[in-house]
This record gives sequence, C-alpha cells and structure tokens, in this order.
Amino acid sequence: MRAGLNVLTVDVEDYFHVQAFADQVSPRTWAKYSSRVVQNTHRVLRLLKEHDVQATFFVLGWVADRFPRLVRDILDDGHEIGCHSFFHRLIYELTPDEFREDLLMATKAIGEITGGPVQAYRAPSFSVTNRSLWALDVLIDEGYRYDSSIFPIRHDHYGLPGAERFPHLIERSHGALWEFPPSTIRLGRWNVPVAGGGYLRLYPLRLSLRWMDQLNRVERQPFLCYVHPWELDPEQPRLPGRWKSRWRHYQNLRTTQRKLQAVLSRYRFAPLGDVLKSCGIEKCVSFDEAVAERPLGVSTG
Repeated sequence: MRAGLNVLTVDVEDYFHVQAFADQVSPRTWAKYSSRVVQNTHRVLRLLKEHDVQATFFVLGWVADRFPRLVRDILDDGHEIGCHSFFHRLIYELTPDEFREDLLMATKAIGEITGGPVQAYRAPSFSVTNRSLWALDVLIDEGYRYDSSIFPIRHDHYGLPGAERFPHLIERSHGALWEFPPSTIRLGRWNVPVAGGGYLRLYPLRLSLRWMDQLNRVERQPFLCYVHPWELDPEQPRLPGRWKSRWRHYQNLRTTQRKLQAVLSRYRFAPLGDVLKSCGIEKCVSFDEAVAERPLGVSTG
C-alpha cells in the first residue's frame, strides 16, 4: 500500500435515480422500477471488507427512507454516513427554500437511522456551481461540517473551473465548512478529472493509477475516489435516453469492479471526516480565493 490516507466515497443511489435519465424518469415514478440498490451496495461493502477499507457513503434520503436496514448495514461495517439529498435534484434548478426542504427531509431520514448528526454532504451530480453557491450557506445553517460537491472542472452539467483543487476550509458569512473536491490533476493549463465514477470506468486503469500516484507522491495530497453501486452492476436494466447519456452511464460497467479492486489494493483509505482531520490543514482558504478565476478545466465525461 502507498503511504498516506485517501478518501473513497460511495454515492448510494439506484440506476434510475441518475441525472442521465432524469428527462425520462421522474421521482414520481421511481417506485415502479425494480430496485437494485441493496444488492449493489452490499457488493461494494463486501469489496471494502475484503480490503479492510472504511469509506464515506453519501446516502440518498429516498433510499434511506425505503431501505433503513441498508443504512444500518453500512454503519455496522464502520463506514461514515453522509447525505446525497432526498430526491437527487440538481441544486441549481432549485430555490434556496426548495433545497433546504429537500436537505431537511434527507437529513431526517438518515439521522433517524444513524442516531447521530449527519455532517457530510454531496450534491447530486456535483451541482454546487456558480449558480448555486448559496447552497453552502444552507448547509452551514443546518449543521453540516464537510462538503464534497464542488468539482473544479468544466462540464456540461456541473463544475466550478476556478475552484481550489485540494481540501480547504471555505468561510462564508454564515460560518465555515470543509470542502473536499473530487480529484483532478493539472495538465498544462487544465484541470483533468481523475479517480472516480465514469472517469474511472472510461480511463485505462494504468493511467488512473499513474495520476493517483502523482497526487500522493508529487503533489503530496490525498485524492478522493468516488463510485456508485450501480457502476458495479453490468446487468442492470437498460433505460431509454439520449445516446450521450446512455453512453456515459453504461460504458465500461464490466470494468468497474476490477478497477476498484486494483485501487483498493494499492492505496490506503479512510472516511472523509477522518482524512480531513489527519491532513493537518491549517491554512484557511477564503471563499473568494478558493473560486478565483483560473484556466478553465476540461472533462471527457
């Protein structure tokens, strides 16, 4: 194993919750689909147990409400539980009041199972962008301490290209919270996403490992790898949608488990909260500094 602690996060959602099919599948119809989130999340849990890895699971409130035993299983295995919203709606398409309502519903559903405060948040599809920075104030107001929603790249659905690449404290008028961005590497003038989701599926494994090594050994920073349980399920039902959305969702599903096993074998991981505490970060990056204009990032996903 490599020295240093990194973060593995799991967005606990089902195949029909994803933004790729939001035009075809609305929350009102979710209940009619055959859920696979329990079996797929248990597949992830078994992998983590085999490699003695603890992670942060960002649970959709809808999932917690319907499958409370699954949340308890995650907790019983020693993992950190965070919030992934209730209805998986893009934050920049909500008003602040709508976002707060969704957040409180999800926090309640999860907190009633865990019996403790929910302190970590990840927005659906990383939808904290220039249009929805106010969401950070709502998170602070509702007692959240950690966030992992600001992706410092350019993408057609998300991204804040000038944002800070590494863990930092964001100060707002309402207070402060720690931000742990999804990982990128710097190629020339660009931030390139690495170590998670579709990027892990689409990139050759050797390239992903090289870039993760670079983050740990050259930049001396922890990286954040993220995965969805449905990404380990190549047999999931196929949903109708635009060709680009279907390609993003279904491409290389059969490679996810093999690639994730390689990552788990090669690096050390801990829950998000533990890694932030272990970083010894003392520098407080102001919000203006964290999102100062820098060269725009690019994305292949």
